[in-house]
Amino acid sequence: MAEFPGKGTVAVLKTSPETVLDDIDKLVKLAGIDRSLSKDVPTGIKINISWQTWYPACSSTPWQLEGVIRSLKNMGYKDLVGIHNDTVVVDTSVGEFNNKHKFVTDKYQVPCLYLYEQKFEWFKYEPKGKFLVLDQIFPEGVYIPKDLVGKNIIHLPTVKTHVFTTITGAMKNAFGGLLHRNRHWTHAQIHETLVDLLMIQQEIHPGIFAVMDGTFAGDGPGPRAMRWHEKNILIASADQVAIDAVSAKLQGFDPMAIPFIRIAHEKGMGIGDPTQIKIVGYDIDQEQPWNFVQEDTFASRGQKMIYHGWLKPLEKLLLQSPLVPWSYFASNFYHNVYWYPFVGRKRVQAALETPWGQLFKSYGDGQVVLPGVEPKTVKQAAVGTAAVTLLLGAALWWLGKRKAK
Repeated sequence: MAEFPGKGTVAVLKTSPETVLDDIDKLVKLAGIDRSLSKDVPTGIKINISWQTWYPACSSTPWQLEGVIRSLKNMGYKDLVGIHNDTVVVDTSVGEFNNKHKFVTDKYQVPCLYLYEQKFEWFKYEPKGKFLVLDQIFPEGVYIPKDLVGKNIIHLPTVKTHVFTTITGAMKNAFGGLLHRNRHWTHAQIHETLVDLLMIQQEIHPGIFAVMDGTFAGDGPGPRAMRWHEKNILIASADQVAIDAVSAKLQGFDPMAIPFIRIAHEKGMGIGDPTQIKIVGYDIDQEQPWNFVQEDTFASRGQKMIYHGWLKPLEKLLLQSPLVPWSYFASNFYHNVYWYPFVGRKRVQAALETPWGQLFKSYGDGQVVLPGVEPKTVKQAAVGTAAVTLLLGAALWWLGKRKAK
């Protein structure tokens, strides 16, 4: 059982584009950031980039990042550093520009760590507690970045749904930072993985905090191909379980029915039961029901067949062998060649007409990158389609032969 200042307390505020920076300052103070994070150690700000293209509610917002940095500096936190990871389907160097994060970190002279660079040391972590699944998924050892140990950490998630975890928030935000590029191996046991990662965080970080942006919120097949909604909500807490529970409740889900929240609550790592959470600031019972739904994309349905369905016997072959690039290709092709140019782009253009969209546009050089069909992925399409077809054909043949025995 973990005990820490702010356990079970979540701050919530309504906000507007005109007041958002001041509101973030009020929010973090309401949530007791000064009691949760020592000024005597460095503080890492874990920025979320779920897509290198800007899409509402998808990645950390520039005002979320600016508000947190500005508040920390005004409160006397001197040693700040932005923290970025990459993924097999997201180019962070492009994403921090398109999402306007770099404009903010440059403005406030906050350096950034890019954990995918070779200069960072990853070491085998031996937990004080017992892993639920990570030691089984990675029998050769669980490796984490040495540079994160001993730092406070502030997570900057957004309010949105997720194809694998129903909702994604503070606990999921550690997924990219703490695990290496083979983190996709954990997707079949993603809920237990998130609990293991929270255990690691509570062991290596002097303080943990999260500021969640719900100015735009997203439902549907998150974290990318979502429907966006203006919700004008900000949430903050030192309790990663409680903040995710409040986000889930706002979206219309039962937090205790979401396994990673329930398991973490039962292990005493935070409070996931909404009846036991103290909300300060805005009374969320005033909110009209959001009625968000979690949905799948074509790509995620295929992945779930591998993680939990009829392709499960081929999981290691498809996702832990030299064949794995096919899955990266499938995701990139779906999102960057089909979905964004033909569906998402219109939604982004509509979002840019809103007050929050105008605020986003105002950051940096005042431009918004609206990419068309990604040329690199198109070039891969012919080869990739043939490879996937061949691979699925081989899988069907193998399963048929297996059943015949």
